Amino acid sequence: MSSAANRPISPHLSVYRWQYTMALSILHRFTGVVLSAGSVALIACLLALAMGPAEFYGWESIFRSPLVRLAALGWTWCLCYHFANGIRHLVWDTGRGFGLKEARLSGWFVFLFSLAATGAYWWWGPFEGRLL
Repeated sequence: MSSAANRPISPHLSVYRWQYTMALSILHRFTGVVLSAGSVALIACLLALAMGPAEFYGWESIFRSPLVRLAALGWTWCLCYHFANGIRHLVWDTGRGFGLKEARLSGWFVFLFSLAATGAYWWWGPFEGRLL
């Protein structure tokens, strides 16, 4: 048997003990993907608006559907989380916040801030508390 067959394989998620920093990192990547996909829908909305009232009103029923509104709420949360966690990473780039207590506190802050910012936007923003 060759020595290559005895080499260890690269560790994966199942090898490591689950930690909050791991969850926040995976969530940051996930929200980045969702933001990319949601940007396509946002561009479609802006294009329909740029084409004039007739084209926009044709799309309006789609944009006002409960499922699309719920998706927009999720997209808004992803935007707030990704933004706040990006600032957290910028602070880390300065060499600060790597201690266990600081990392845990900043992780909770990012998560709670994203919930509060999303709620504030949907409550006082253009939808004025009307999710559906």
